[in-house]
Amino acid sequence: MVKYSYNDVADWFLVEGKGKISPKKLQKLVYYAYAWVLTLLNDSSEELNIRLFDDAKFEAWVHGPVLRDLYAEYASYGFENIEEPKEQPEFVEDIQDILEQVWEVYGNYSADQLESMTHQEKPWRNARKDLSPLDSSSTLIDDRDIFNCYIQRVG
Repeated sequence: MVKYSYNDVADWFLVEGKGKISPKKLQKLVYYAYAWVLTLLNDSSEELNIRLFDDAKFEAWVHGPVLRDLYAEYASYGFENIEEPKEQPEFVEDIQDILEQVWEVYGNYSADQLESMTHQEKPWRNARKDLSPLDSSSTLIDDRDIFNCYIQRVG
């Protein structure tokens, strides 16, 4: 499978016409895209060979799953929407289809709603273990936890 970068995925969501996206919302959309590819294109949690990207791993931050480098890139926007127009990246058909499905399912939610959703899901909760809600953490979210969580939703 063709490998992409997390920036390719972020750029796909930031293309003009998708609406206003804050850095927090972008993080959650990229997370769900990663989770859906991991779940839909692998057969089991024991062999997770197909990933949307390999150049970054999600950490279990206070506000949900975060890619540290993506955070750094857009941190100057704070809670404002990202206004940088992006060119549409090219993806193979299977990936393009999954990205479109992720946008259809999650695109109309606010950043805070998406954060709340990730807080209720096992991958983020397992990575945070016994931390209080406001404790910082850089613990990586395990791909097996992601797969096992979302495979239960595939009918």
